[in-house]
Amino acid sequence: MRTKRGYVRRRRANRILKAAKGYRGGRSKLVRAAHETVRRSWWYSRAHRRRKKGDFRRLWISRINAASRMRGLPYSRFIAGLKKADIALNRKVLADLAVTDTQAFDELVKEASAAL
Repeated sequence: MRTKRGYVRRRRANRILKAAKGYRGGRSKLVRAAHETVRRSWWYSRAHRRRKKGDFRRLWISRINAASRMRGLPYSRFIAGLKKADIALNRKVLADLAVTDTQAFDELVKEASAAL
């Protein structure tokens, strides 16, 4: 007995074509081409969600480095000083302080350099 898919195949195809909306040419019209493209786009979006975390960490580190160097302490020594002073702030918070609250960041630099 042969397998009759009925509406199942059309429903699956429509889900893929809906995801491929806005793609050029056959990638948005032909189910097989659309499926390949959509699957690749899902793979990239997942990979880039993971990569975004490292991108932000690099941004925070460069902001902290710039702000601490302006106060006479390079990034590596600043972080080492914070660790010795037993100040546990993550890089996201440090970068935010460097940009928004410069007085608090000045205090942190003083604490870090005193601990060294």
